[in-house]
Amino acid sequence: MKIIAFTGMPLSGKSEAVQMVKEKNIPVVRMGDMVWEETKRQGLELTDANVGHVATTMRKSQGKDIWAQKTLETIKKMQPTDLLVIDGIRNHEEVDFFKHKLGSTFHLIAIVASDTLRKKRALSRKRKDDTQTEDQFMMRDKRELGWGLGEVIASADEVIVNEGSLQEFQQHIKKLLERI
Repeated sequence: MKIIAFTGMPLSGKSEAVQMVKEKNIPVVRMGDMVWEETKRQGLELTDANVGHVATTMRKSQGKDIWAQKTLETIKKMQPTDLLVIDGIRNHEEVDFFKHKLGSTFHLIAIVASDTLRKKRALSRKRKDDTQTEDQFMMRDKRELGWGLGEVIASADEVIVNEGSLQEFQQHIKKLLERI
């Protein structure tokens, strides 16, 4: 089985890439879903602050690769497949965990977009855990960069720049899937 893992700053285009993958009936495990489940389990509302707090607290108490461990547990319960996508890697400990457990089948793909474009998306997307103000946007970026996301993006096997139209981005993802 080959595994593609998407990483990138919030609102860079990971969700759009994941949607395209799902449309091709390729299984996706979203690491953020693990955090959402834990946030709900703790009786907290799915807000950016609560989700971020749970993610950070669990990393501090159970190790920086806790979400990768939970993701691999989910993958092991799934039906075998030729290709699988993991969405949402945030730190190099997660990357190291997956590379150790999955070996050469693991491919890390970073999706990047400018701050200006990502802010615009934050205001238009309206997902429950999205930031609603510029201050919240900057705080979320700071939190995720604090987890090590910048190093993960820099260490990616491939980088896809998402600054053009939706159609251009979809072409990049289509070519990636064909290649892998």
